[in-house]
Amino acid sequence: MAVSTAVALAVVGSVSGCELVPLEPSPYGSSGSIPSGHAADAATALDHLEIAKPGSMKGYSRDKFPHWRSTGENCDVRDSVLKRDGSKVKVSGCNVVAGTWTSVYDGKTLHSPDDVDIDHVVPLADAWRSGASSWSTDKRSDFANDLDRPQLVAVSSSSNRSKGDQDPSEWKPTEKDNWCEYAQDWITVKDYWKLSVTTAEKSALTDMLETC
Repeated sequence: MAVSTAVALAVVGSVSGCELVPLEPSPYGSSGSIPSGHAADAATALDHLEIAKPGSMKGYSRDKFPHWRSTGENCDVRDSVLKRDGSKVKVSGCNVVAGTWTSVYDGKTLHSPDDVDIDHVVPLADAWRSGASSWSTDKRSDFANDLDRPQLVAVSSSSNRSKGDQDPSEWKPTEKDNWCEYAQDWITVKDYWKLSVTTAEKSALTDMLETC
């Protein structure tokens, strides 16, 4: 799924030489939910993932997953996700300055981009433990900036901190209505990037798919 391009509706004013442009709401809605196939397809993909014990964290650093990458015109991947997942988003130049976001992890409504975290659905540290430690830095950067899979989502900072680098056997969104989508998204990312899962992780994902 390619990221949608936010379409400017009208120029409503100018602040210090920067045009303030309201954008159309994301086609995914304010929840930022990204379709990733049917639950049956996700279950099939899950069955094909390698099962392995977590790898070592030796040598891990977030710096080995360079982000946020430029997306042109002084924009970066964070800007792109904020625009995609928000409603009534406004930008000054390329910077998101206002809007509303609903965190799919905990249902909180956020009214400032400063309160929004862009979460890696499959955390960078989890990816490292499940195969990314052997990748090149360029490939890890591609993973950390992946806008084509459901790997990046706007959420509340508190839910992002709560999740940390935990997999679904250790942490699930408090919004149970999001479990189906979260499991499908997690599997979609791991399937594309050929990352392994633990036995406990697979069991938790299977249970979450039953909510679909």
